[in-house]
Amino acid sequence: MSRYTDMMTRIAAGECILIDGATGTEAERRGVPQLDNAWNGGGALSHPDIVRQVHLDYLEAGAEVIISNSFATHFHALEAAGEGARFEDYNRRAVELAVEARAAGGHDKALVAGGISYWSWRGDMPSATEMQAATSRQAGIMKAAGADLIMLEMMIDQSNLETTLDAVRDIGLPVWAGITTSRAPEGHIRLRKGDPLAPAVRALAAGGVELINIMHTEVEFVAESIDAVRDDWSGPIGVYAHSSNEVDKRWVFDDVISPHDYGEFADGWTAQGLSLIGGCCGIGEAHIHELCRRMQHG
Repeated sequence: MSRYTDMMTRIAAGECILIDGATGTEAERRGVPQLDNAWNGGGALSHPDIVRQVHLDYLEAGAEVIISNSFATHFHALEAAGEGARFEDYNRRAVELAVEARAAGGHDKALVAGGISYWSWRGDMPSATEMQAATSRQAGIMKAAGADLIMLEMMIDQSNLETTLDAVRDIGLPVWAGITTSRAPEGHIRLRKGDPLAPAVRALAAGGVELINIMHTEVEFVAESIDAVRDDWSGPIGVYAHSSNEVDKRWVFDDVISPHDYGEFADGWTAQGLSLIGGCCGIGEAHIHELCRRMQHG
């Protein structure tokens, strides 16, 4: 049985799986410099030992899924950083470092997810045709490097979500998707950029996604988001929320939620029937240790 099939069997049986915390912000916290317009995506080549150690630390804390440090290595982000020529190198090494961390710690059953996002730090986006071609190429690089699945991250609007999903649906790897939600002034849960949630969830279901995550979302919106996703989705749901602020394209961590308080929120979310729990920006190793402790003591 493959490690992926084994984990999905556990999820189908009702188990909640612990995943990692933030990789990019944790690498930044440990000194990895930023690339202009590509955030901490440069760490795979500039500071591979730090990135590998971040992955290993999460595995040692109990995580069973780690996501490659490739949130910022989509082609349009690297091109804006003047690093487009090294697109393949960044994405290959991002996955390889996670695979190396798994091997170094002897965590053979853990999954390595190749993280893909279309976020743009400049705010400009490629055409749908360009994005689809680059995303398909990125996913292929990740598959060849040893990723067990593709993790679409920070899907914030309907159009780009559909383009990204179309690019990976035939890549030959399972696909999980992470949507980022917010609360509309009227009170309902929506995608971060304002599009309604239900059509996005239905598109993911129709596209063959096997698990939907609510990620990079404020902790205050998560419980409602879980309920909103369930209205149109009968499959497994995960959560990895965030707790930090961006100032001048840099993350600051002076008001990050404590591991205890994050754990309190997480207890409520898991009681809603989650299949996956972890953290995004600002949520670090101590938070994952706390989640693991709570899961073990039930």
